[in-house]
Amino acid sequence: MRKRPRRRLVLATIVVAAIVACLSVFAIWAKRQLLETETWTETSSKLLEDEEIRTAVSGYLVDTLFTEVDVQAELEKALPPQADRAAGPIAGALRRLADDLAPRALERPRVQQLWEEANRQAQSTLLALVQKGGSEPVTLDVGTIVDQLAEQVGITGAAQKLPPEAAEIVILDNDELVAAQDTIDLLETLAWVLATIALLLFALAIYLASGWRREALRSVGFAFIAVGVAVLVVRGVAGNYLTDQLASTASVEPAAENTWEIGTSLLAEGGGAMIFYGIAIVLGAWLASPTGIGRSVRRELTPVLERREIAYAALAGLLLLLLWWAPTPGFERLLPSIVLIVLLVIGLESLRRQAIDDFPDQTWETGTERWRGAAQSMLERRGRAGRS
Repeated sequence: MRKRPRRRLVLATIVVAAIVACLSVFAIWAKRQLLETETWTETSSKLLEDEEIRTAVSGYLVDTLFTEVDVQAELEKALPPQADRAAGPIAGALRRLADDLAPRALERPRVQQLWEEANRQAQSTLLALVQKGGSEPVTLDVGTIVDQLAEQVGITGAAQKLPPEAAEIVILDNDELVAAQDTIDLLETLAWVLATIALLLFALAIYLASGWRREALRSVGFAFIAVGVAVLVVRGVAGNYLTDQLASTASVEPAAENTWEIGTSLLAEGGGAMIFYGIAIVLGAWLASPTGIGRSVRRELTPVLERREIAYAALAGLLLLLLWWAPTPGFERLLPSIVLIVLLVIGLESLRRQAIDDFPDQTWETGTERWRGAAQSMLERRGRAGRS
């Protein structure tokens, strides 16, 4: 077996890098979800598109309207004295009507826009508190949506009597705010610092593996895959635990589960991205193999790699495909895209150098001649098969 200098040190570095990378995935998810207005608003829209969540929200809106306002008393004031006995049955009928109308009302573009604006305002309040400080609780004000529901039911005047705080969903109260401010304030720094440290540690491990860097690179790829799997497992376990803890009754469990699934969809994308990058790294290490199929594939690619302009044209085509496909969130954002492009260029140059050293006789001319001969042989075989 070939000696591997600093084997324990390299493997330990990869393990530490994997742990840091795992933490960075959670930090980046939290930063994007909490501190990016568009991400917060887009997620809130997806929440309201879910039927289970929409049902739970509509129940909250109806409860708010009929709990905070004495609809029967308001009707008794509005009805003539001889008809005030009908106020109770009418209030009950209006409650049933509201229960039926609320889920459909939340499907309407106007109400969904109000929901987006309420979430946008809540996120703006959160950002202002992080940047400037303060003790104001972060709430989601759905009072305007309650007003819309009241108009449809026909009790607009009663809805105007709602206390200002009655239709506010508290996201962070005063007791939680101080701790949240400190935590959120760190996210912007931690997200990219942890990711940078992880990448540097992976690079250091490969550098230290003198004489067996391909094997170290393959280990890094497996570490990426392990991080992605760990993120997805933690997301699943945490979701089950939080759903059990937060769902007060079995009827709201589906809404709680869907809220977690949608709210952590970016986290799932982060875990999937790590698996995608890990598979790409493992394939790259396999392609650099000195023996076996990897060597044969590299030999076939050498004529393309030998001509730098052709190699980079192929890389540009691959990049355009990846940017269009966007298999990971990194291809949708400027800075991660730049990092990925740089890493792909480095990988291409390393592969070019190895391929040209291993197969100096495989030029573009010899390659095209071989491919032309192979294509001609295939056509001849098809022709013979067709005649027979």
